[in-house]
Amino acid sequence: MAMATRVFLLLLLFLISSLSPCFSLYEDQVGLMDWHQQYIGKVKHAVFHTQKAGRKRVVVSTEENVIASLDLRRGDIFWRHVLGPNDAVDEIDIAFGKYVITLSSEGSILRAWNLPDGQMVWESFLEGSKQSKSLLAVPANMKIDKDNMIFVFGKGCLNAVSSTDGVVLWKKDFADESLDIQQIIHPPGSDMIYAVGFVGLSQFDVYQINVRNGEVLKHRTAAFPGGFCGEASLVSSDTLVALDGTRSSLISISFLDGEISLQQTHISDLVGDLFGMAVMLPSKLTGMLLIKINNFMVFVRVADEGKLEVTEKINDAAVSDALTFSEGQQAFGLVEHGDSKIHLTVKLVNDGNGDLLKESIGMDYQRGRVHKFFINNYIRTDRSHGFRALIVMEDHSLLLLQQGEIVWSREDGLASIVDVTSSELPVEKEGVSVAKVEHNLFEWLKGHMLKLKGTLMLASPEDVVAIQGMRLKSSEKSKMTRDHNGFRKFLIVLTRAGKLFALHTGDGRVVWSVLLHSLRSSEACADPTVLNVYPWQVPHHHAMDENPSVLVVGRCGPGSDAPGVLSFVDTYTGKELDSLVLSHSIERIIPLSFTDSREQRLHLIIDTDYHAHLYPRTPEAIGIFQRELSNIYWYSVEADYGIIRGHGLKSNCILQEGDEYCFGTRNLWSIVFPSETEKIIATVTRKLNEVVHTQAKVITDQDVMYKYISKNLLFVATVAPKATGQIGSVTPDESWVVVYLIDTVTGRIIYRMTHHGTQGPVHAVFSENWVVYHYFNLRAHRYEMSVVEIYDQSRADHKDVWKLILGKHNLTSPVSSYSRPEIITKSQTYFFTHSVKAIAVTSTAKGITSKQLLISTIGDQVLALDKRYLDPRRTINPSQAEREEGIIPLTDSLLIIPQSYVTHALKVEGLRGIVTAPAKLESTTLVFAYGVDLFFTRLAPSRTYDLLTDDFSYALLLLTIVALVAAIFVTWILSERKELQEKWR
Repeated sequence: MAMATRVFLLLLLFLISSLSPCFSLYEDQVGLMDWHQQYIGKVKHAVFHTQKAGRKRVVVSTEENVIASLDLRRGDIFWRHVLGPNDAVDEIDIAFGKYVITLSSEGSILRAWNLPDGQMVWESFLEGSKQSKSLLAVPANMKIDKDNMIFVFGKGCLNAVSSTDGVVLWKKDFADESLDIQQIIHPPGSDMIYAVGFVGLSQFDVYQINVRNGEVLKHRTAAFPGGFCGEASLVSSDTLVALDGTRSSLISISFLDGEISLQQTHISDLVGDLFGMAVMLPSKLTGMLLIKINNFMVFVRVADEGKLEVTEKINDAAVSDALTFSEGQQAFGLVEHGDSKIHLTVKLVNDGNGDLLKESIGMDYQRGRVHKFFINNYIRTDRSHGFRALIVMEDHSLLLLQQGEIVWSREDGLASIVDVTSSELPVEKEGVSVAKVEHNLFEWLKGHMLKLKGTLMLASPEDVVAIQGMRLKSSEKSKMTRDHNGFRKFLIVLTRAGKLFALHTGDGRVVWSVLLHSLRSSEACADPTVLNVYPWQVPHHHAMDENPSVLVVGRCGPGSDAPGVLSFVDTYTGKELDSLVLSHSIERIIPLSFTDSREQRLHLIIDTDYHAHLYPRTPEAIGIFQRELSNIYWYSVEADYGIIRGHGLKSNCILQEGDEYCFGTRNLWSIVFPSETEKIIATVTRKLNEVVHTQAKVITDQDVMYKYISKNLLFVATVAPKATGQIGSVTPDESWVVVYLIDTVTGRIIYRMTHHGTQGPVHAVFSENWVVYHYFNLRAHRYEMSVVEIYDQSRADHKDVWKLILGKHNLTSPVSSYSRPEIITKSQTYFFTHSVKAIAVTSTAKGITSKQLLISTIGDQVLALDKRYLDPRRTINPSQAEREEGIIPLTDSLLIIPQSYVTHALKVEGLRGIVTAPAKLESTTLVFAYGVDLFFTRLAPSRTYDLLTDDFSYALLLLTIVALVAAIFVTWILSERKELQEKWR
């Protein structure tokens, strides 16, 4: 048997060495568990570049402050730049056919980008003294061999900037004249420019300026007794049409050679049968302007001597700017809506009856209406002119239309996500194998033989490609049913446009999307605003026949006192089940921990009058709520006034006697922070659905500390009022950060710490019994992260097992916020390298796995930092027992390992938030980061101790077992034969 034992041990060693797990992420594994999607946002401006040489592209700027170059053939991104959150793009244009010129930050920053690759050529900062309209004028006849000028108006100043290097050649300040320039006009080949605009509400000014030195050659002024409302449209190089102060007349203003003449026309004389307030729409149509009255768009042509006449009236359409396409001819596009179709018409500007193009394109009604579009021409094979249209829809999606078809589309509404929640996929039907991967036994054997060759490093390059393809195919990550590990889920995301998307966590594809009817602009809800999305119905056990649903919350207006809107959506189908326009406002939503028999979660909606409204409005819900009424508390934060209040509920609302679902509130406590020394800048609470595995924490020498676990704790950070500006705007002696931990039931402050010489912004995360927060140290000129852990001393005494068994131990006694807690806190502060945008924490199904902090860095990446690095019990020289416990030696700064970046080498541009959701496997958490881009991955903070890796070689395991059995059998025969021979001796 000794020989058999040796053979067995050798084979076992081979098995262990062959199947040893690898925790590194190789290049070919990127994309198996994560995905990354790039977007640009809702397009504001677009300029086509379709010259014969080079790629055909369109350069766009968006509401997410993105400048991008898109491929006209497929819609892919050639390049893009995401500017800062306060650097909104005002105008874009193309110069010389190879530079993109952008004006941003209210006319204060002018940049030139290289068109092919997006590299910045130059950047110019333009100073000014007042807020004003931003205008960019790039001459159309610029020549490369000459030093041309770009004219910019912003911050009350007119600037002439060199197109070669961005140097400001001259500057004219109009702040003293209070001139609000409406247009900058540079006639082709002229050495003069015209700056025209309004002074106040009743005066129109024209400045004739020398292009070379900025000298004012002529200045003319004209007053209009009726006044102007500030809306105007340039219809030719010397004529502008403005709307008067009462919006009842159009004023034709001619300024030929600097001489001003005014001509008034009453709108009622033009439109006759239309009544309502007139609004002038921005347009760039030569000889024509647009006004909107109610839902009708009126085309007004400017005839000889400033005479106005109506050419067409259209009910609610979208109009493009003018396009010069052949021998000075100009065309514009018009989009009208029909039944599930849009009708695109391209017309000549000066000939209302000349239709150059007329097409009808089928359109998904979930995209909404056309908000804006841009047209471009091309030469067909028969040398005639064709037209393509870039369409921006109501849901912020972007489409290219050509020859009556949608060439490509982009779901750029996903760049403006407001809120995220997760939902389970449907359960797999009976009779279908969950573990179905290959089609037959032959494919199964072939696949595992390839994996075996890869493990033994015998695979050819073709085999490696085949193995990678099989991994992607057999991962089952894109199936539309639940998996037993809980990796496949829906990410339900709500966008600023009021559209709800269901993204599959496997590959990030859009499973369904719905533009919520209740959150679209209408007569009942003129200016809707989306707020949040919450899980509404999560079926379990007795309610499995019900589909899960989510609650979408919004307002009919930008203010907090606007009426609320509720929408209920089925997460399996995307169908809007119901919607409600509320009679009350929405100040705050409080999801309760109670559910009814249909697994609908009860929610409290607090209005601006501090009345609480219960939903769902059913007798069962009110019965459940009445039983728990005395145990429901909530708080409100008035950051502008420095007040935090605690509230409880009482009987039904006094003013609404007939509404049994409305409850009054009573003030329980209030904390007023002194306005001279403190201003609230951040508040954080624990996640409502966070799972805590155990209250006990075993420390050195087998001692036990008990975590102070309370869902009623609120973390509050305040700063000195002078320090609310940018970092470095105050001295260290004038700035401080004060943090509090407050019990929201009693208002008791259980912890307070002052950090002198520090400044916000403060980013924090609260989990279990600890809070981590990030701020800036002005004295050290570095960022810092502090951690506070809270422990309950009242539960640490009398550790008697028999009392615990008999139910007399104090651990089994109920916990009340009204009993004064005996707590101790442990805290520590560390230097941190990065500025931070947001902080989140991983969450798992049972709360057993160790935590990781997910930190959104200023570089738009996500860093996973083990909570052990932020253990306040770290010391410089930990004892052997502390090392065994996992205590890391103390350092003054937190160590950042490059491999700790969850996003690898990718960037989530404009990163705004990080959301985590637990998988069914305790070791794994799902992480979703969103901004302009989207990123999803799976994390295992303590490694996948409960899961075999995807590339685990079952074939090698089977061969090893067979080899072991054969070896044991052979050695047994040899051993028996040897023993028999020895007996015959």
